[in-house]
Amino acid sequence: MMDKRDLGKKIFRWEGFLVVLIVVEVLVFGGINPKFLIPRVLLGSINNFMSICIVSLFVTFVLITGGIDIQAGSIVGLTSIVIGVLWNDAGVDIYIACLAGLSIGMVCGALSGFLVAYTGVQPMVVTLGGSFLYSGLALTVTNFSSTESYKGISGFPAGFIQIAKGKLFGIIPSQLVIFLALVLVSYVLLHLTKYGRKIFLCGVNRNAAEYSGINTRLVVMSTYILSGFGASLAGILLTSYLGTAKTDLGKEITLPVITAVVLGGTSNLGGAGGVIGTALAALLIGLLRFGLSMAGVGTQYLDIPVGVLLILSVAVRFAGTNERLRAIPRYFKNLFPGKDCA
Repeated sequence: MMDKRDLGKKIFRWEGFLVVLIVVEVLVFGGINPKFLIPRVLLGSINNFMSICIVSLFVTFVLITGGIDIQAGSIVGLTSIVIGVLWNDAGVDIYIACLAGLSIGMVCGALSGFLVAYTGVQPMVVTLGGSFLYSGLALTVTNFSSTESYKGISGFPAGFIQIAKGKLFGIIPSQLVIFLALVLVSYVLLHLTKYGRKIFLCGVNRNAAEYSGINTRLVVMSTYILSGFGASLAGILLTSYLGTAKTDLGKEITLPVITAVVLGGTSNLGGAGGVIGTALAALLIGLLRFGLSMAGVGTQYLDIPVGVLLILSVAVRFAGTNERLRAIPRYFKNLFPGKDCA
């Protein structure tokens, strides 16, 4: 069994590899289109995919417990339209509306987390149902608005818009600052607290964790609440950045989010992973999509490389943990004793 030091070295090597991939990616796309290397353009592009980065951070917690969350995109849209309707039609202060949207996202996560943790229903089934449910609720909320749903709600206060469009020192996007702060908080929460250790134990062996006195149901449920929080926060930032509240915001983030988490080193079977790898993988995917669009690739094709990355990530992880596949080099080494087949 691999000890903690070996596991830490392995994770560090993978995260270093992701950094190298990001550098190579920037250089390649910069060679295709020199505008990609302009600092203002490169930093500005981050705003376009920061929702993926933020949501993926907290979905990491869910996957480490052995679950999955494919409802985050629907919670993003629900949060957005709730904020818009409360502010535009109910006359609620925009920041109070944001708190309400954030609370609703966490309640959605709690509902799904409760069903997963306390009823034993498969997480895929629960969150797929949640995806349809929360999308339907978002459409229902639009009935309380005087604005046509397809137009969206706009005209938000300038202060609210600056939350996502502001720049630190006139160059660093405020969304990047928020993301880095969330990386720090989620890293401490997952890797440096007893709560984080409980999450990993639930993913490794839930029965053993239960016998050791951990309330595994509550721990699992809490990860979905965190995921709902991340999705709602992304919904707030997307609404602020686009200046429009719509039900379909976030509808395309599910595949990139899951890919970022798995590519970042989190096991799709649970028990292993980390937020640093997820953060790097999310940046890698976001820059990949932006670079391809600058290279002239149509938006309808941007999910193809993301899907390929997801399949490869799962395949490589399976190959690394499957004893039969790992035994193949040893088989050929025994078959040809004089050859080095490792």
